[in-house]
Amino acid sequence: MKIRSTLALAVVIVLTATVCSKTDTELATTKADAETNNQEAAAVTPVSENPFFTQSTLYFQLPPFAQIEDSHYAPAFERGMEEQLAEINLIATDSAAPTLDNTLVAMERSGQMLTRVADVFFAMASADTNDTIEELRSELAPKLSAHNDAILLNGLLFERIKALYEQRDSMELDPESYRLIDETYKDFVRAGALLSDEEKEILMAMNAELASLKTRFSQNVLDEVNANAIVVDSVEELAGFSANQIAAASEAAKARDLEGKYVIPLLNHSGQPALSSLENRALRERIHKTSLSRGMSGGAFDNREILTRIVKIRAQRAQLLGYENHAAYSLENQTARTTKAVNERLATLTPLAVANAKREAADLQAMIDAQGGDFELASWDWDFYTEKVRRDRYEFDESQLKPYLEMNNVLVNGVFFAAEKVYGLTFKERPDLPVYLPDVKVWEVFDADGTTLALFIEDFYARESKRGGAWMNAYVSQSSLMGTKPVVANHLNVPKPAQGEPTLLTWDEVTTMFHEFGHALHGMFSNVKYPSFAGTSVPRDFVEYPSQVNEMWADWPEVLENYAVHFATGEPMPKELLDKVLATAKFNQGFKTTEYLAASLLDQAWHQKTPEELPEADGLIEFEAGALIDAGVAMDTVPPRYRSTYFSHIIGGYAAGYYAYIWSEVLDADTVEWFKENGGMTRENGDHFRRTLLSRGGAEDAMTLFRNFRGRDPDIQPLLERRGLTGN
Repeated sequence: MKIRSTLALAVVIVLTATVCSKTDTELATTKADAETNNQEAAAVTPVSENPFFTQSTLYFQLPPFAQIEDSHYAPAFERGMEEQLAEINLIATDSAAPTLDNTLVAMERSGQMLTRVADVFFAMASADTNDTIEELRSELAPKLSAHNDAILLNGLLFERIKALYEQRDSMELDPESYRLIDETYKDFVRAGALLSDEEKEILMAMNAELASLKTRFSQNVLDEVNANAIVVDSVEELAGFSANQIAAASEAAKARDLEGKYVIPLLNHSGQPALSSLENRALRERIHKTSLSRGMSGGAFDNREILTRIVKIRAQRAQLLGYENHAAYSLENQTARTTKAVNERLATLTPLAVANAKREAADLQAMIDAQGGDFELASWDWDFYTEKVRRDRYEFDESQLKPYLEMNNVLVNGVFFAAEKVYGLTFKERPDLPVYLPDVKVWEVFDADGTTLALFIEDFYARESKRGGAWMNAYVSQSSLMGTKPVVANHLNVPKPAQGEPTLLTWDEVTTMFHEFGHALHGMFSNVKYPSFAGTSVPRDFVEYPSQVNEMWADWPEVLENYAVHFATGEPMPKELLDKVLATAKFNQGFKTTEYLAASLLDQAWHQKTPEELPEADGLIEFEAGALIDAGVAMDTVPPRYRSTYFSHIIGGYAAGYYAYIWSEVLDADTVEWFKENGGMTRENGDHFRRTLLSRGGAEDAMTLFRNFRGRDPDIQPLLERRGLTGN
């Protein structure tokens, strides 16, 4: 197992596993089954039948999904942890003097079984969970935390790492090996290797409690999303919905045994897609208030106690490790480095964004008044009247786009087409390779020279067994040391249409598809020696940068013209509609930037406090409101993209790091300008970006990679212009 992934295993649990929900009774395995399976797994799964016990023999070591059963996970985790601890013990107690090979390279090679099972298990916990997986995930959280600590806090192992660190300048090392020593030493220190034995015991108890709390938090979030889906009694209330939307709502109701009714599922952020089209204001209000109240309304899914406990333990742990607060601890190994840098960036953008949002709110109120509405704009009105203003100003309605945005066409003739033009990649579907659900597809990815570069897994439809949002994960990471090539997956949450209907995307879903494929490219282009540095193993405030760059191709004229064709007639999108897509690029950016900044500022407010400054559960709502007021971003009409009690990002790997999207966007916007300045969509440009940055993963300092690509430090001006924050 790559050692720095081992160090981050508790984070992996949060990022993938703990943002999933248990599903309804239609899933095959019940909780009773789960308990039985977990108790009997070792007995009913002979060694020879557990697919995790040996390396996959499938192409590129693709997991053998057809052979994997829930009963395989527990024994594979147990054996995987035992094997890695035995491997680590041999390294730590080696009588030979520490060398790169007998210490760090050996650590990189350790835990391969644990890697195999963890990569699949946590992927399934996000993409296709069930009660068995959820039960096991809860059980595993403290066990994996203890496993993590057993490595990080191993004194003998740290002494060997420290010895290598102290002599690294006199060793004959290639740059990547030098960085491996440097980063591993820092990781161990940040994890508590320099603490006393008594302090280590306190730290381990904190880590174990955090692991369990994070699991409970994220399970509550998505359990409540499923439980609070909006039930509508009559089709008349759905005025404004398309025929396809009504059919999907009807099918969702039937799946819940609510024949004759309609169900509108919620997504895990504050705003909900239905708000842009529903004419029934009372229904819009019900949907939005339900969304905003999640996790803080009492009952089984209330997250106030859990959240306040999590942030308090984090603050206490940070102080134990010698930091003022958790944000200071977290930011130390990001490109931002300090809370001061993050605060200054957010403070620079906030007043400009809020001013834009207020101008937009005035336009919306004017539209309400012009149409005879006798009410003041509320948050549940924003999306609905934004579409009216868009139609009025640009003679353009986003619903006009959907017939030209059929999902498979966007992927093949948009996303893949752009990758071919810029990087020379080609793609072939592999229906012969196993998948975990019928809607999932595997593609073989060929490099410009015709050799196979990677396998790409497509999983785009929403389902109750799948967590919200969109993400990329790697089942196999590239490493020349291990002789492995990438197997990466993209996951979206596109509502599945009624049987026989086309899957038509919104513009946001199109850009999300391009975004996630940017992460996939980062993983597929990886060309490093050590697994620790493969693909997206970069700082959190850098990892979104390549994916945001890839969004540029969504509305690049040559690409848009290639995929934007009518699903039924094959007719290209009219030129005037293409022009309107481009013309509205800055439309509603005040709202979008403000809701994002509000969430980012909430994240910092929670994590820049000492334990004594943090509220108890009953003060959470007041704390949140005060934080938004203090930051100058409180607007009743623009709630944060996530409120605290369903803000899964900050419970996971983006704790004190949600600012990363805007931080990365500075690099992204500047990079887009570079492409434009240098001829746009050319192989020469793509090859330069790939060679200097995308292929290097975490093998070099992130900002050094940017400077290698751009030739200078980043400029914020392109971001300000993109988001309409220049004051013009």
